[in-house]
Amino acid sequence: MDARKTLLDKLEALDALDEDHLPVVTLDEYFDGNEQEDSIAPNQWGYGRPTLREIHAHFQAIARRPDVQGVYVGLHQDWGMALECDDWPAAENIHVISSATQADAERWLEGLEADGLITGWPYGKHAAAPEAGEGFQVYTVCWD
Repeated sequence: MDARKTLLDKLEALDALDEDHLPVVTLDEYFDGNEQEDSIAPNQWGYGRPTLREIHAHFQAIARRPDVQGVYVGLHQDWGMALECDDWPAAENIHVISSATQADAERWLEGLEADGLITGWPYGKHAAAPEAGEGFQVYTVCWD
């Protein structure tokens, strides 16, 4: 099975589990096999936003930090359109669960053409999203 099909199958299962909140998947689940540059932060693509490969590598490095519990991709409300065409499911944001201060975490965004970092799950927490451990919080990297 190819990566796109595997991801779509998982997204359908996550949607069935919790239709009220947007699904969240791991970095690798979202980026492995994804060659559709406008699948995340499409309005910044071509205007300074790094390639998908660079974004993936950037957040993999963040995920390896000792003050980071995990990094996840939050899907866009229109991700399901990919079920009807050959597009990669659209992503809305990237969530970083960390014990770092928000000021420190904001420094990690340099070069991403991101609009900023907010705390928490902006559209509510999906039932299958990971819980932040004690002393950790969710930061959401936003574009647009």
